[in-house]
Amino acid sequence: MTVLGEYALPHGAAVWTSTLVDVLALLGIEEKSARQALARTAAEGWLAAHREGRRVRWHLTAPGRRLLSAGASRIYSFGREERRWDQRWLVLLVTVPDVKRELRHRLRTRLAWAGFGTPAPGVWVTPDTGREAEARQILTDLGLADQSMSFAATYGSIGCPEFVARQAWELDAVAARYDEFIARFTGLQPATGDETLIAQTLLVHEWRRFPFLDPGLPHELLPAGWTGITAARLFHGRHAEWRPGAQQRWAERADSLDRLSACP
Repeated sequence: MTVLGEYALPHGAAVWTSTLVDVLALLGIEEKSARQALARTAAEGWLAAHREGRRVRWHLTAPGRRLLSAGASRIYSFGREERRWDQRWLVLLVTVPDVKRELRHRLRTRLAWAGFGTPAPGVWVTPDTGREAEARQILTDLGLADQSMSFAATYGSIGCPEFVARQAWELDAVAARYDEFIARFTGLQPATGDETLIAQTLLVHEWRRFPFLDPGLPHELLPAGWTGITAARLFHGRHAEWRPGAQQRWAERADSLDRLSACP
């Protein structure tokens, strides 16, 4: 999905199986696993195949394009701006029976992506009250809206907001991941087209995890010396630096197969 979102989506053209398999091979993914990933992605409705002789091109479906476009917007904008906070919280009370484990997992995944954390069972919070419409859509999609409640309020006099943040999100674990990201990409200097393609893909692949892990809290709720700020600057700087070379190398690989297919 990282490769599709970073290269296939902006180029818009259908992609040969060979192009995708070759690029994934650069990233250490064996051909069998790459073809299985293509089949799974198509089965989920994100890709569709078009056969030309014995060869196959893949193009993004409308749902696939929407999914990747939304993901790209979130990934590329994440960490760019410091959030201003009006000291208000959005609180959701959501009850899901323990026996419905799959539903609980889907709820957790989608609310986490929307920036919510859970300080206690059945309670979800975010310091961004503008997320209520998104939360309502998630709960409606999962059939939970009629049995849930939302509140928008300021924090009271018992305890402190920083404690809520530490209870709702695993900030120490997120900080450790940021440290790993910084260590991995700070000194990386790709020299060739393929090295740039690999570096850019791995950069985006690692960064795309952070919108799930990091709720993007305002600075008032963050621990001192928060390394997410340094990591965000590194990502956006490296992405802008490597993007032209990576996109060019992707186009060269795709074009070489197009020329090959045109040969008698």
